[in-house]
Amino acid sequence: METIIEMKHVEKRFGNETALAQLDFHVNRGEIFGFLGPSGSGKTTTIKILTGQLLPTGGNASVFGKSVSSLKQPVNRKRFGVLTDNSGLYGRLSIYDNLKLYCDLYEVPRTKIADVLAIVQLQHEQQKRVSALSKGMRQRVALARALLHEPELLFLDEPTSALDPVNTLHIYDGLRALNDRGTTIFLTTHDMQEAETLCDRVAFLNNGQIQLIGSPEELKKQFSDSTLTVALKNGESIALPSGQEGAQQLFDYMKEDQVDTIHSNEPTLGDIFIQVTGRKLA
Repeated sequence: METIIEMKHVEKRFGNETALAQLDFHVNRGEIFGFLGPSGSGKTTTIKILTGQLLPTGGNASVFGKSVSSLKQPVNRKRFGVLTDNSGLYGRLSIYDNLKLYCDLYEVPRTKIADVLAIVQLQHEQQKRVSALSKGMRQRVALARALLHEPELLFLDEPTSALDPVNTLHIYDGLRALNDRGTTIFLTTHDMQEAETLCDRVAFLNNGQIQLIGSPEELKKQFSDSTLTVALKNGESIALPSGQEGAQQLFDYMKEDQVDTIHSNEPTLGDIFIQVTGRKLA
């Protein structure tokens, strides 16, 4: 499987402060890779290194098999898209005119504007000036801009942080469709439900260090206590152990028609993050 992002022993220091310490991970082509951690853990610094905005203090970082120092070259910049808090939109222009400028920059047909506006549900707002938009709407315009040229690699830094639940789900559908067409997505978030919904693999970042990497399913299985909670029709809730003993108890309850619902007790990614790091994600 082709590796599209690779970081080996990457460090980043700002004066006496260490933002990243010995980062080691890779992202395969076609993945949605989640980089998870609370504010201040180093997520945005990592994206800035991987997009050529910052150079690492130590170690090696590469994208498309090339050093990140080469990403400022126009031929390489066209291969990836970025969505961060710094949207780079022009407030005095309309949504449509902002996207038209980027169509010309990326040499893509302006007909693409309608496609990306549909993804972010702004097709009926395209003549509004960006300066008049809410924070959530500006976030959606910035995402539309990042999608215009269907990049090989898309960096998303907290892409749904300012969106309501309905628009968030619509964005998820658009990102999955883009991924299905071949775009690799590097997603930073502190929303563990978002990571479970979208990501093939996730990395837990805490104080500039990676604590754990794996697929959401693998991690939940690894940290599961393998018990089941059985809610009985009399209102009682029973935790059953794994193995033959628990299976027999469950069979007995079901035989006597006492079972209302059955739930596995696997942890969420948020539960696992707290267990591994001792920190909450707020």
